Amino acid sequence: MEKQTFSVIIDASPERVWDILWGKDTYTAWTKAFSEGSRAITDWEKGSKVYFVDGNDEGMVSMVADKVPNQFMSFKHLGIKMKGQEEFDTPAARVWNGAMENYTLQPVNGKTELKIEVDVAEDYTDYFKNTWPQALQQLKQLAEQN
Repeated sequence: MEKQTFSVIIDASPERVWDILWGKDTYTAWTKAFSEGSRAITDWEKGSKVYFVDGNDEGMVSMVADKVPNQFMSFKHLGIKMKGQEEFDTPAARVWNGAMENYTLQPVNGKTELKIEVDVAEDYTDYFKNTWPQALQQLKQLAEQN
């Protein structure tokens, strides 16, 4: 597992960035860099299950590990969802078990610094090095719109 860190300065308040990150429609807009049809199925509350899935309803099974509104959100990945089933003990699922994904929002001179720290399975390091910057640019555009 490799830890990757990405950050972006957004000309918007932490509250605005938070709303764009986790809003039902805006989440799907900024995460399309990862997969067309990406969405999250959750209530975003600490301890809740999260399905991060693509247009085929396949992806990650996770939980909200921590949440401080407008400041910090942390996810712990538990396994994967494939063909409608949760998998935790298959080789494909085990590589993600326990991986963390953290979002930190910090006010900086009237703007917001968004920092993402993610644990990435070895086979996906190049993929995420390419897609995270694209996703963050889309997020920035959405948050800076009036």
